[in-house]
Amino acid sequence: MADVIRVLIVDDHQVVRRGLRTFLEVQDDIEVVGEAADGAAGVDRAEELRPDVILMDVKMPGTDGVEALGRLSELGNPARVLVVTSFTERRTVIPALRAGAAGYVHKDIDPEALAGAIRAVHAGHVLLQPEVAGALLAQDSSGGGAGRGGSLTDRERQVLALIARGRSNREIARALVLSEKTVKTHVSNILMKLDLADRTQAALWAVRHGVSDENRP
Repeated sequence: MADVIRVLIVDDHQVVRRGLRTFLEVQDDIEVVGEAADGAAGVDRAEELRPDVILMDVKMPGTDGVEALGRLSELGNPARVLVVTSFTERRTVIPALRAGAAGYVHKDIDPEALAGAIRAVHAGHVLLQPEVAGALLAQDSSGGGAGRGGSLTDRERQVLALIARGRSNREIARALVLSEKTVKTHVSNILMKLDLADRTQAALWAVRHGVSDENRP
């Protein structure tokens, strides 16, 4: 099945790996193709199996997740890496994102939300839980479009708020009853108006300026 997301789990705790596998194996569109207990083994398995998404812890003995991310980047491995960890302080979040992580979530994430996160990063989106975005804000001191929020339309602010909550374009389209093409246009306009490079910076800007809490149910 071409649309099945192939996942590799890299975590030094066997119980965690087993729990993740047990849940993911009941998802129709996700297949666990392998496991590894440390970063070095994870890189080797990623090269062997060529998964679509890697679930990676950051704190592991030997080669940790950040080192593994760097190695995967050097090798040109196309897998999208979703960090799943108990550590959300900025000294672990920032190096992981700089090393190429496509998403960063806490291990206590709801199982269904984790499945959604896997689908989101596989679709090419950057996904950050709110507490992770908060850790980044504590480090990020750049102005990043400060004072330009007034140039956003109401619809663009709605889209930006949903980006900050880690929603994919498809999820935003569904929530706002728009086409995905329209959402993509709004995202491009947001980045241009705020002079930001990507969705991660947009999420940070939204949290910093309170947009992430607008229109929250």
